[in-house]
Amino acid sequence: MKFIVLFTAALMAGVLSTQATTGSNAALTNANPEAAMTALFGDPVIVKAKGFEIKRSALDQLVSSVKSQAAAANQQLPPYYQVSMLDQLITIQSLLQTANAADQAEGKQEADVQYTNLLKKFVSPEAFERQLTAVGVTVPELRAKATQEAVARAALKRQLNINISDDEAKDYYAKHAADFEQPELVHARHILLMTIDPSTRPPTPLPTNAVAAKRRQIEDIRKQILGGADFAALARQYSEDPGSKDNGGELPQFARGQMVPEFESAAFALESNQVSEVITTQYGYHIIKLLDKTPAKKIDFATADQEIKDGLAQQKVRKLAPDFVKKLRADQQVEILDPDLKAMEEQAQAAAAAADTTGTETNKF
Repeated sequence: MKFIVLFTAALMAGVLSTQATTGSNAALTNANPEAAMTALFGDPVIVKAKGFEIKRSALDQLVSSVKSQAAAANQQLPPYYQVSMLDQLITIQSLLQTANAADQAEGKQEADVQYTNLLKKFVSPEAFERQLTAVGVTVPELRAKATQEAVARAALKRQLNINISDDEAKDYYAKHAADFEQPELVHARHILLMTIDPSTRPPTPLPTNAVAAKRRQIEDIRKQILGGADFAALARQYSEDPGSKDNGGELPQFARGQMVPEFESAAFALESNQVSEVITTQYGYHIIKLLDKTPAKKIDFATADQEIKDGLAQQKVRKLAPDFVKKLRADQQVEILDPDLKAMEEQAQAAAAAADTTGTETNKF
């Protein structure tokens, strides 16, 4: 069972997934299904407890983000996933009732660092905002939710009295040396002309004559580049990748396994400032210009220290938190008001109990 790994993690996994496929299958409109549902059916309270309540819109927004993530990764959601989402919303709100001033300060600091690190994965703050807009979330909403989750984590960690020593971190580093090998990275620009219609779900191929026209156009663009035209300017003019177009086609650094195979193979085969042939992927036609490569290297302990401690602390949280949160929910008299969700939770608990007796483990977010 995972604790406090919720909206921001689910949302950013989906956003980064669409970005990793070069943006061509990202949603291009700000479809906001949870807002539409609220407009139609209102926003009833679905959970009440001492000190807080949870409305339907909060769950709908989270479910929408998780569905988008699953669709982008072509994955099936596990049974009772809505109950898992609701349980985590309840856990966060329960823990927020116990947070003190130190937890609030620690949570805000953690959320600010998280936001800064997220921005580094995008070529500009504007590109980051566009990706968020595509999944119906604003930057202030993301930061507010990230802060809530970080404060809840801080409160839980304090109350479980979890601390990781330097010796524990060093021991982990020594025993998991392979985990701290940073792979070779490439930094590139690209121009994409799509041969699919991204507004359909799933995306559908363009007509044959339109694909042929795109091929002629991409060949002409490549000739202009080889003739001395500015790659970035042509990307801003012609590229159909919404995630990089405005930044001259520039992509964040990426390792092997983060792009579709054809794109990856071409990018890693280039030398600095070299321009690729026309590359065909499931999204369309690409031209790639390599900016630079970063050789593989080992991350030293000083750099990895805090990440190791955070990971080891999370392991201890997962072990100790279930009983603590169960008691906390009882003390706060948490009650699920929605009859369908209440029935679903009972079914999920029965399934989990049955799995425990057979030695299997349920797949929960």
